[in-house]
Order: sequence, then C-alpha cells, then structure tokens
Amino acid sequence: MANMESVLQSPEAGNNDDVGARLKVVRKMHGWSQRELAKRAGVTNATISLIEQGRVSPSVGSLKKVLDGIPMSLAEFFTLRFDDKSQVFFRADEMPNVGTGPIQYRLLGASNSRRDMSILHETYPPGEDTGPDLLSHEGEEGGIVISGQLEVTVGGEVAVLGPGDGYYFSSRRPHRFRNPGDTDCVLVSANSPPSV
Repeated sequence: MANMESVLQSPEAGNNDDVGARLKVVRKMHGWSQRELAKRAGVTNATISLIEQGRVSPSVGSLKKVLDGIPMSLAEFFTLRFDDKSQVFFRADEMPNVGTGPIQYRLLGASNSRRDMSILHETYPPGEDTGPDLLSHEGEEGGIVISGQLEVTVGGEVAVLGPGDGYYFSSRRPHRFRNPGDTDCVLVSANSPPSV
C-alpha cells in the first residue's frame, strides 16, 4: 500500500482537491447524494463532505473504503476518464448492417472504437443460417429471441427457441444458428469481446 500512498501524493495524481473533485464527479455519475454514498461505504456523511471539499486528505485505506461503496478500485478511480464524449443513444438508422448475405446484423455503437462487446439486432429470414460449418472463437455470447424461431446448435446440443427464449454460452464451444420457421426470426444478441 505504500506505493499507492505515493501515487495519491504524486503531482501526476493531482492534489487533495483533485481527489475530492474526482470523488464528487464519480458520486454524481451514480446519481447519489453524499448521504447515500456515505451509507453505502459505511462512513459518515461528514467524511464524504470533507473529502469532496478537499479539507481532508484521505488515507489509502479510507479512500478504498469509500470506493468499496461504489464499488470501484483505486486504479479505476484514478484512471476513469471524465471527458468521454462518446455517443450514448442510437436511432435505428445509426446502426449499420454488418452482416453479409441475407442475414442482417445491425450493430449498436458501431462508432465507438473502444467497445468491449458487440450488441446486435439480428434478422434471419426463413431457412437462413450461419453456414454449414460450426463457428468457434474467443469470448462469450448470448441472445434473446424477439419473434420467430431460432435453432441454436452448441456442441452436441440443439434447441429451437421462440419469443422470450434465450441462450448464453462460451463462444469457444462450436455453434451455429438457423431459422427453421416460415417467418423472419428477430433477436437481440451480445458477444464479448466484440467480434464485429
């Protein structure tokens, strides 16, 4: 912990006012009052107030206790970027189709180059599938069927899913998707790390 103490006091980390200002911004990002954060962290309301005003310099242990109430690590606290102006909301026409062929994969957040996952609005026309070969790659994926039917093959398991049904599995397991029905199958899926 001695190393973290020196990080707290280093010029690069800013002065005590910066710690307080940073804590205030993080607290407001969660929509909490000082009282709410104090309750979650198990400290007094005065403790949060004094830190945010820069009137006290919290020890590493004290700051960690406060951050455990969020929860957030010390490293996340000091590296969190507040100048992130990336787009938050997307209209339907802002989600490009990244699929090939008749299957549509409309990607949410395509303009965010730092995505940690892909969220897709997928449409499988009747009889369409991801191909004869089973897919396999790093990560995890899941989805929920909105309308129609989706046959999902994962390893030796096969299930036909309908509206409201879902799947979740390690993408390393060989898998395949197919619409066995006579209407479009629409689903929302996610995979991490992003594959598109």
